[in-house]
Amino acid sequence: MTITRLPEPALVTDQVFAAIHDAIMSGQLPAGARLRIRDLAEQLGTSPMPVRNAITRLEQSGLAQRVAHKGAVVADLTPSELVHVYDTRRLLEVEAARLGSQRLTPAEGAQMRVEQQNMMAAVDAQRGADALNHDEALLTILYAAAGNPVLLDLIRSLWQRCRPYKLLGVQPTLYTPDHEIWSHQERLIHAAASNDWAAAVAITEESLRKATSRISAQLQG
Repeated sequence: MTITRLPEPALVTDQVFAAIHDAIMSGQLPAGARLRIRDLAEQLGTSPMPVRNAITRLEQSGLAQRVAHKGAVVADLTPSELVHVYDTRRLLEVEAARLGSQRLTPAEGAQMRVEQQNMMAAVDAQRGADALNHDEALLTILYAAAGNPVLLDLIRSLWQRCRPYKLLGVQPTLYTPDHEIWSHQERLIHAAASNDWAAAVAITEESLRKATSRISAQLQG
């Protein structure tokens, strides 16, 4: 069996991908930002090849796209993709919430509450990306309790793909004392800790529908 020789050390390629990926996830590279290979290579202190490979991986994951006369850019935000991604999220996350809330243990419920407290601290400090990280950690605890790792992996991949939408959606809430959009996590924790799967399903469905409407209005406004 013959294995093709790597053009760059795999570790370098992975590190470059992780660096660019993290910049997109944190909002440092916003939607529409150009991914210039030589500029990124210079910033990261590497050759162009691992940057080119990283951009290809980002395109495959839906976080980057090719645009005529521009080359690779961070994937733009569109109302149609928003609806497609969030509709798919709703299908998967409602099921994960249903199964997970039936099996959640008291210890896992306590872990969810810690993540919720960390999330709100990040909101108060106006750190949107950190708030989303803790929100996803909170949900991961619940969804992992469902006992279906494939379902959890699919949900996580959608979270990555829609992170730019999520960053857009939470940005206005960081500069207002009204934390209404963050309140559903408290209700979700209570429902899940009580093993009330019907309430957990309703809260999950409601929060994703509201997020879709809110972000759609921002895109069109």
